[in-house]
Amino acid sequence: MQVFKEFKEFAMRGNVIELAVGVIIGAAFTTIVDSVVKDLINPVIGLLIGGIDFSNMFVTIKPAAEGATYATLKAAQDAGAVTVNYGLFVNASIKFLIVAFVVFMLVKSLNKLLKPTPGVPAAPSRQEVLLEEIRDAIRKK
Repeated sequence: MQVFKEFKEFAMRGNVIELAVGVIIGAAFTTIVDSVVKDLINPVIGLLIGGIDFSNMFVTIKPAAEGATYATLKAAQDAGAVTVNYGLFVNASIKFLIVAFVVFMLVKSLNKLLKPTPGVPAAPSRQEVLLEEIRDAIRKK
């Protein structure tokens, strides 16, 4: 029974709940980033480099049948060929860079918001004034 009580205290702590919310938002954000990369960025990059579709870039290591060739990655996978899918790696790398950039900008913005603004320094306390007077008196001697 003590274990359940400890678990409840752990699970209901603020930072655990915040972490759960972060994971859920991160999963939703991943879907958006996936769409941005797949539907917006890759077509533009593909157009700039001659209409190449990254998702179909692959190298067949071992074809399913001797001498077989495949027009698309899906066809190769459906046939059971062993492939190196470097185009999918390019897509994943672009997604990572986008997520890393967005997180960088978010952290940078939060740091600006949370950074204390320089204000007028507080007047020295009565004790500091007295200590300065004592110091000055000692220096004069």
